[in-house]
Amino acid sequence: MRGGLAGKAALITGAARRIGRATALELARAGCDVAVHYRTSKADAERLAAAIHESGHRAILLCADLADPEQVRTLPGRVLSEWGRLDILVNNASVFNRMTLAEFDLTEWNHTMMVNLAAPVLLSHTAAPHMQAGGTIVNLCDIASERPWPSSLAYCASKAGLVAMTRALARELAPRIRVNAVSPGVAEWPEDFSETQKAALLARIPARRAGTAEDIAAAVTFLARDASYLTGVVLGVDGGRGIAW
Repeated sequence: MRGGLAGKAALITGAARRIGRATALELARAGCDVAVHYRTSKADAERLAAAIHESGHRAILLCADLADPEQVRTLPGRVLSEWGRLDILVNNASVFNRMTLAEFDLTEWNHTMMVNLAAPVLLSHTAAPHMQAGGTIVNLCDIASERPWPSSLAYCASKAGLVAMTRALARELAPRIRVNAVSPGVAEWPEDFSETQKAALLARIPARRAGTAEDIAAAVTFLARDASYLTGVVLGVDGGRGIAW
């Protein structure tokens, strides 16, 4: 089903590349105008905005560092100033780092928590009062929230917190705004994964393939457009990895 979100405005963090880019294009195809947030990937963001314009929809570029709370707070207002509305918030941006307990670093921990967890809370806090009834927030979580990796302590903890935040906000903002999450398994490989590591992980996925950015984008669009009776849901898009041992 195409269309269905005609005239609505979406803000996507970390939209310039990877899952964020695929989500922006999918929501534009569904009828949305898209606010493209980025931090350093300006050229990629500009190319994405051009593609959205070519599809017949509007796009604006919003540069902000999600590690800076003051910059985070400005984003919903910038969308409202441009278009007078904000209907969909997709908290996609995150940082991924490796940190065991032995390697624990408080500065890096706080940075991860700010970008991956506090920024989505701040954006929801700032955006929700201005969203119309029927608005929706979609958070990008991770299978690591339930199957954590000891080598990525801060990342896993931040994603587990995002799951809890999704459920708490779904209760607080109901019935006016729905809040859900998408929890990918393997959708975009970490850049430092070897072919051996990839093969070992794929062998544990019942679907026997990695997911794609488009798989995740389709799930986000489903939650924003079609799932009017879903709130507080964490939708696993992982090829069955969550049920495999």
